[in-house]
Amino acid sequence: MPATPITVTTRYTPPGRRAYNWLTAVAAYPGAPTRAEINAGSDLTAQLAEVNGFELTGDSADAPDLGGGFVAQVPARVTASDSEFVFYASSNSNDIRTVLPRGTAGFVLILPEGDVPTQKCEVWPATVKSMFVDASIEDPGKIHVQLSITRLPIQNLTIPA
Repeated sequence: MPATPITVTTRYTPPGRRAYNWLTAVAAYPGAPTRAEINAGSDLTAQLAEVNGFELTGDSADAPDLGGGFVAQVPARVTASDSEFVFYASSNSNDIRTVLPRGTAGFVLILPEGDVPTQKCEVWPATVKSMFVDASIEDPGKIHVQLSITRLPIQNLTIPA
C-alpha cells in the first residue's frame, strides 16, 4: 500500500498577502500575541522594500559510541540568521526612523498568509542593532534596519480572532 500523500496546498505569492508587524509587547511569549497586542502594534508591510533573514539554522553534534564505527548526530543548538528590513525612505524624514530607532526592543510578528484568525504566525523577539540610509543615488531612497534576534522565535502559533 503506498504512503498517504500530504494535503494539496493552496498556493499563493506573498505580495499583497504576507504581513509584517512590529509589536512592543507579547505578554504570553513564548505564546501567541493577543488581538489587542496585534492591534496596538505597527504594520510595517506597506513600506517594506525587502525582508532578509528571519531563518533558523540547526546545528548537529556528533554522538559516537564505542559499539560501532558509525558516528550518529543529534540535534544541537539553533541559531537565527542575520535579519534585516529594508524600508522606503520619505523625503520629509517621516518614515521608519521614527518607529524603529537603534536600540528599540520588541517583537517582529510575521503573518505569512496575512492577518487571518486561526491561521499561523511567527513571533521573533528582536532589538534594532543598526539603522542606516542606503547610499544609492539612482534607486528610491531606502533605510536598512538590522535586527538582533534576542530569544528563540516561536513558529506556527495561531493568530487570535
